[in-house]
Amino acid sequence: MSDSLLTVGKIVNTHGIRGDVKVLLHTDFPEVRFAPKSSLKMIHPENGTQIVVTVASARPYKGMYIVKFNEYNDINVVEKYKGYELKVAKENSVQLPKNEYYFHEIIGCRVVSDEGEELGVIEEILRPGANDVWVVKLPNHKQLLLPVIDDVVLDVDVSAKLVKVHVMEGLL
Repeated sequence: MSDSLLTVGKIVNTHGIRGDVKVLLHTDFPEVRFAPKSSLKMIHPENGTQIVVTVASARPYKGMYIVKFNEYNDINVVEKYKGYELKVAKENSVQLPKNEYYFHEIIGCRVVSDEGEELGVIEEILRPGANDVWVVKLPNHKQLLLPVIDDVVLDVDVSAKLVKVHVMEGLL
């Protein structure tokens, strides 16, 4: 189930008395994901129960989004959905420009140096500021932090799950 769905947000609280919810974003495209008439799946974080909902309206609010669903008009009804994740099908992904990738496409890729040395597998992506950092699990179970910059990342082939990198001095 989770392999075919992408998380776009998480309901963290209610807002007002008319059934609006505060959503912590997990998407770079909130204007697409929370557009009126968009269909989303609310999924319980523990048991996986799914509820299909339709967005009635949405607006940005203090780094989050306030979302109103067609199906709910009362705070007492939406209160129980705190903690639920909001997901969409992977086939509804927004097309990205060249040389941009979704996290789920990068995580799990094998990393090979430009000299042909097998370095490990990307297991996490950090977003500390100026550029992303890919966390690579090395065969010795240590971690290599790869800055996602043109001098380091030479080629990304998401279909082959392979990333070719130049290991700059001091990275290993």
